[in-house]
Amino acid sequence: MSEKKDEMLEDQEQLNEPLAEDSADESGELETLRAERDEFRDRFMRALADAENARKRADRDRREAENYGGSKLARDMLPVFDALNRALDAAGEDVRAAAPALIEGVELTQRELLNVFKRHGIVAITPVVGDRFDPQHHEAMFEAPVPGTKAGDIIQVMDNGFMLHDRLLRPAKVGVSSTPKS
Repeated sequence: MSEKKDEMLEDQEQLNEPLAEDSADESGELETLRAERDEFRDRFMRALADAENARKRADRDRREAENYGGSKLARDMLPVFDALNRALDAAGEDVRAAAPALIEGVELTQRELLNVFKRHGIVAITPVVGDRFDPQHHEAMFEAPVPGTKAGDIIQVMDNGFMLHDRLLRPAKVGVSSTPKS
């Protein structure tokens, strides 16, 4: 009987061995599946982040195109403003008296051009004599010592500058006072 019992125990151990192997195989397979799941989750989260970044980049590009897309045309229109300014400056009293309607037409055209600029976010930079030179908005065309001024004061304005929203389209062209020579 003891022999039979030993034989039965041996058979039982043999039956349990494949179960242990199957359990180990299942455990390894489960770990593999978990690792794959974690990898897919990581890839999915990265893809979501990439999509969100692409959406934000597209929104920013759209806003920039909306705000600054016309900057080339705006820059090309600035000489028209300058020409109207020069025409008004050149018109002496005799022209103003002889052709007031012409002068008024030029002034109205210049005002309308400024209104169009304003509607599109273009603002004139109009320094006046005595202002401080700002390299962010002004371009120094010359420097000269002028008594009664401090170095860096604007002493002459040649052309207005222009901003398109928060970007400089063209700096104002100015003359700047230098330190007087002793």
